[in-house]
Amino acid sequence: MAEPSAHKLVEKSEVTPAVTTTTSLPLTFLDLPLTGPIYVRRQFFYHFSHPTHIFYQTTLPSLKHSLSLTLERFFPLAGNLLCPPPPHKPFIRCTDHDSVTLTIIESRDDFNHLSSNHPKSLKDLDHLVPKLTCTNTHDGKFVFPLLALQVTVFPNRGLCIAITYCHMMDDRCCSHFMKSWSSICLSGGVDLTLVEKSPPCFDREVLKDPKGLEAIFLGNYFEERSTWKDKLVGKTTTTSEISTGNNEDYAKATIVFGRDDIEGLKRYVLNQRKEKDEFKAPQYLSKFVVTCAFVWVSLVKAKHRDDDNDEEGEEVKEEYFRFAADCRDRFEYPVPATYFGNCLTKCYAVLKRKELKGEGGFLKAVKAIARAITDMKTEPLKGAENWRALLRKISVLGNTVLVTGSPNFTVYETDFGFGKPTKVEMVHSPKCMSLAESGDKEGGLELGLVFRSGEFEYFISVIERGLATLKS
Repeated sequence: MAEPSAHKLVEKSEVTPAVTTTTSLPLTFLDLPLTGPIYVRRQFFYHFSHPTHIFYQTTLPSLKHSLSLTLERFFPLAGNLLCPPPPHKPFIRCTDHDSVTLTIIESRDDFNHLSSNHPKSLKDLDHLVPKLTCTNTHDGKFVFPLLALQVTVFPNRGLCIAITYCHMMDDRCCSHFMKSWSSICLSGGVDLTLVEKSPPCFDREVLKDPKGLEAIFLGNYFEERSTWKDKLVGKTTTTSEISTGNNEDYAKATIVFGRDDIEGLKRYVLNQRKEKDEFKAPQYLSKFVVTCAFVWVSLVKAKHRDDDNDEEGEEVKEEYFRFAADCRDRFEYPVPATYFGNCLTKCYAVLKRKELKGEGGFLKAVKAIARAITDMKTEPLKGAENWRALLRKISVLGNTVLVTGSPNFTVYETDFGFGKPTKVEMVHSPKCMSLAESGDKEGGLELGLVFRSGEFEYFISVIERGLATLKS
């Protein structure tokens, strides 16, 4: 007899904005590179030691009511991304019939395990994120819902509030939306102060395109669009289909660097400046730079530990470290902090694999990442016309780490009335590394990574040896 599922669908409801808006919202040139089946999935775990009837009688009605009030302000999220055939541009359509799907699940899985830093199966995490499905109309138009939400109830243990969204907004927008929703929910739906003081800005004119990037990005978009039909129609945004591409056993784990760890990495870099005249510490020696450099080097050492005899390959093979940077305060003109959409530039560092694995690999990684930040601050969209060509090159090589998230978004301040989250998680592919502020260690960082079965333990040993070597 088959074992009953650990997850029970309780309800699937459509939450509409408190006041509906019928309009269309054009995309900007910075939205175009992220248009289509590019999804972000984030989970907020909260302790909730109450029986399920308390959740259904009091908590769920409050979540729905506050969500409706929030969607009134963030009305595009209830709409759809429409991608008509060329030469027409994609756009967001908002109508009086728009809504956001809110799914309620009850789970018998181990809440404490899923909300921990320990390795968790991606399949188990995937049950906790809502799905989005693309449709293809008779006239060749692709339709993408922008947002779906799910609350998973672990009776007498906790809740997981999860969001899946099309990348028509960046992480800053997502944080703005989630904090607005949680703030209204926390007040019982009566205090709209946060969202009224900082409403989202939908003005498409605030972004300027003096380099003519829209024409380039639009051409790239049309090329990508031509490949969608066979890959997308009727398929949902599951981790197994999009992230891993096969049935291998992947696990997500979180590594926490405390303030002392980070300061130790910085001290090492600064001490090298004193000891080696030829080494100059970079201008931007932030905790992002030193922590990401250290993890990048450790990942390469762990992943390619069996390549030491391939000296020729080590000499020529390149490793890439990619991350996005928020440009709202980087242009020569003002962009509101609450601008809704994508205002991101792409940054990358590249080094030979041998350089990263060899002596001084950490310092070289620090300089490479810091140099990318310096270049971005000097000219935010430098080389943007070549983004697609670079991505293709990196995809062929397959040696890349892509950062998602940022500690600047303070995700652990998202309080719906249950206190701060016990864990904030992102579900992503093995090539990504999620980044957030530490929920437990003030001034620390959390880095989430995906491993095949058995890889995590070796990676941790590389991390520990690396920290010990730098302290010695």
